[in-house]
Amino acid sequence: MIRGWYTGASGMAAQQVRLDAIANNLANVDTDGYKRDVAISKAFAQQLLRRMNDDGLYLHPLGSGDMAPIIGKIGTGVETNELFTELEQGALKGTDSDFDLALDGKGFMCVETPNGERYTRNGSFVLGKEGYLETKEGYPVLGESGPIRIKENNFQVDKDGRVWVNEAYQNDPLDLVGREENEWEETVLLDTVKVVDFATVRYLAKQGSSLYRETEESGPAEILAAENRPKMIQGFVEASNVNPVTEMVRMIEVNRAYEANQKSIQAEDASLGKLINEVAKV
Repeated sequence: MIRGWYTGASGMAAQQVRLDAIANNLANVDTDGYKRDVAISKAFAQQLLRRMNDDGLYLHPLGSGDMAPIIGKIGTGVETNELFTELEQGALKGTDSDFDLALDGKGFMCVETPNGERYTRNGSFVLGKEGYLETKEGYPVLGESGPIRIKENNFQVDKDGRVWVNEAYQNDPLDLVGREENEWEETVLLDTVKVVDFATVRYLAKQGSSLYRETEESGPAEILAAENRPKMIQGFVEASNVNPVTEMVRMIEVNRAYEANQKSIQAEDASLGKLINEVAKV
C-alpha cells in the first residue's frame, strides 16, 4: 500500500511539471518568436508479480524454472524526463516597422550579449541610440561582419538577408520614404544578417527574452550557406507557435490526471487505515 502512495505521488509531481510548462506557454502566446515547451515523462521500470503460495521449481531440458504463476505487471510510478521545445515555425505577421525581420524556414538570427553570442527567432528589432540594429533588450543584431549599423529610412533587407544602404541619400534619408525598390539605383551592400543553425537543434537551451544558447549536445553554431539560408522577410515578425485552444485542452487533461493520482493516494490511505484500525484488532 505504501508503494501506491509513492506511485500516485510521482504521477502528481509529473503532472505539476506539465502544468507549469502549459502555463508558461499560455503566458507567452503573444511573445514574438516564442516556441512552446512540452514536458516529456517516462515510466519507472515495471515489476513482474507472481503468486507466492505456489513457489517451487520445475525441470526442463535447459535447466529449472519458477513454478509460481505470473499474475501480471505493476507500474512503479513516473518521472519527468525532459522539457522539450517544439521549434516548428509560427505564423508570420506584418508590422509597420522596417526594422522587423522574420525567417521563413529553419535557422536563427544572432545577437551579441554580455554573456556572448546568443540566437533568436524574434525579429522584433529597433534602432539603437548609436545607430545599431538591436533587440528590444538592447542587444546588437549581428551581421557576418559584426554589428549592423544603419540609418532610419535608408536601408533595405532582401530575401537573402543582405542589408543594402543608399549612399546618395545619406545626408537626407527622409528622401527615400515612399520610393519604389527599383529607384534604389545607388545602393551598396553593407552586410548580411548572420543566420546560423545547429547539428542537433533540439538541445538548444532557452535563456529568456526569446534567446537561446548553444550546449555541448547541440553543437556549435554553423553559419548557413546561401543555398541553405531561410528566406528573410523585412517588415514581418514570427508569432508564437502556441495554440491557446490546444493548451487549454491540455491543461484540462493535466487537471484530470492530477485528480486521478490524488484519489488513488486517498484510496490507498483509506485501505491502510482500515487494515491498521480494524483488521489488526482481530
